[in-house]
Amino acid sequence: MFQSLTARIAALGAIIVAALLTLAWLLAGASAETRENFRWVTHSGDVIASMRTALIDLREAESGQRGFVLTGNETFIATFEQHIADGRRALTRVVGMTTDNPVQNARARELLRLMDERVGGLRTTLKAARSGGFEQARATVANGHGLELMNTISLLATGFLEEERSLRESRIAVAGERLTRLQKLALIGGSLLSLLVVLVSALVIRGIRRPVDVIHDAMVALGRGDHNVRITTIMGSREFGQLADGYNRMADRLEAAIADQGRSEGDLKIANDELLGNRDALQDRGDAIELLGGMAHRMQAARTDDELAQVIRVFVPLVLPGIGGALYAHNNSRNLLLPIAGWGGSAPERDGFAPNQCWALRRGQSHFVSAPGSDIVCAHVADAETVYHCEPLLAGGEVIGTLCLFGTVTAENRFRLAVMAENIASALVNHRLQRDLREQTIRDPLTGLFNRRYMEEALSLEIARARRSGAPLSVVMCDIDHFKRFNDEFGHDAGDSVLQAVATEMQSRFRDGDLVCRFGGEEFTIIAPGTTAEALGARVESVRQAISEISLRQGGRLLGGTSMSFGIATWDNSMNNDGSSLVQLADAALYRAKREGRNRTVIEPHEDA
Repeated sequence: MFQSLTARIAALGAIIVAALLTLAWLLAGASAETRENFRWVTHSGDVIASMRTALIDLREAESGQRGFVLTGNETFIATFEQHIADGRRALTRVVGMTTDNPVQNARARELLRLMDERVGGLRTTLKAARSGGFEQARATVANGHGLELMNTISLLATGFLEEERSLRESRIAVAGERLTRLQKLALIGGSLLSLLVVLVSALVIRGIRRPVDVIHDAMVALGRGDHNVRITTIMGSREFGQLADGYNRMADRLEAAIADQGRSEGDLKIANDELLGNRDALQDRGDAIELLGGMAHRMQAARTDDELAQVIRVFVPLVLPGIGGALYAHNNSRNLLLPIAGWGGSAPERDGFAPNQCWALRRGQSHFVSAPGSDIVCAHVADAETVYHCEPLLAGGEVIGTLCLFGTVTAENRFRLAVMAENIASALVNHRLQRDLREQTIRDPLTGLFNRRYMEEALSLEIARARRSGAPLSVVMCDIDHFKRFNDEFGHDAGDSVLQAVATEMQSRFRDGDLVCRFGGEEFTIIAPGTTAEALGARVESVRQAISEISLRQGGRLLGGTSMSFGIATWDNSMNNDGSSLVQLADAALYRAKREGRNRTVIEPHEDA
């Protein structure tokens, strides 16, 4: 019977050792797989970050090229090649990192090819502009091919990023499942192993009391969590001695396995917490980038100052919730910062403030007061106890304005503020460029008056309004008497001075609602909505009298005096809608004034009068 018990105990001991080794092997394998999964999650994050970096650098290069083509300012392309090199380096890195994924790798290679194609187009247009071919370069920018190519790049990049995010999420899910499985394996395996040990203890107790008691006590201590208990008592037989040795080896291995498991679980928990934090941060940044992208698109599409201000008032509270503030931009003379928009209950200074009153503009970087007395307060902030943040707006290395935020910008919102400030600065620059270009197309460069093209468009619009409302509409045609003598006697520069002086006088004496235009040569046109020819006659007479009293000079040379002849006509429903018949009627009155001796005003009656 003793031999049978010994054999049985030996067999059970072998089973215990095998179960322990199996459990240790399974735990080690599951831990290694989980670490590998989290490594691939980090890899996906690196791929996404590199792709975004490449897209941002390409857009910065495109923005700098466009700014130079539109303005000729070299500062716009100071970092052009650096952005191209950084963007291509980042995208090349993406190609290298996606070799394990043929579909994503093919997309990355296509994006690299499209980027090279877009960079080639940007460099070709930039080369033309640097060679003086600004008109050709602007035409190339305006034809839309570059925009189509960028849209293709954006769509392909969006698909790539969505696929990589999906892959990352699936890898996070797999890693979480393996971590759960590892925990369950440890729990179930430990439980089964404990049951097996209890069974062996019961058999030993039934066989030989003393050695079984010793082993039982050791097992009880082990069950209580004392992993340092070892059997050192002389067992009295070779079999129980071997059993005691087997128990001691098992206890050592179990202690090591539990220690490894604890370390692995701790490492996995730390890695999981970091990944969850990174995921939340990336999700927040993704949401912010999407919101800022919508804001940027609307700012670029704004055509008036009011539309731009409306976009600012709507989107800034969404990007930085709970923080009021105001946007200020330099005036044309750059000696004053004027308000563009306010939000969150903050009323901007209506008269603006001088640049030297803002410490952010002085230093060229963020300036904030997080608590009263924590830093110097800007002079444009009325209340010295105010907690605020001033962010300078930079474009092409030039300060163009500032964001004044009333409240604390947390570290989590610094990224949103930085990207938003860049977008607003870029939009302000583009808005000013568009406004300047429009002014160039509708203004006469010599006199600053509206040109003939704008006059014809405005007259058609005013006629449409008059037809709907029934309000009167009159037009004045006038020109300078004996203008040719100034060119003949004093030269064309003197003639230009006469035109400028007359234009200035008319611009100052007609109503704000009247449109004063240069029709061509020495001839001018005034569109006067809401008034009849008879009512307009007295105003025109005062202008004629003032011009006849001007003493014209060019530099230090006296040119003498001049006079003008005026013809006035009023529109009625019998005339055509494009204004040509109204202009012809006013022109006929002008010729009557010329025939009757010049320096006079003639009102042309309607043909049906």
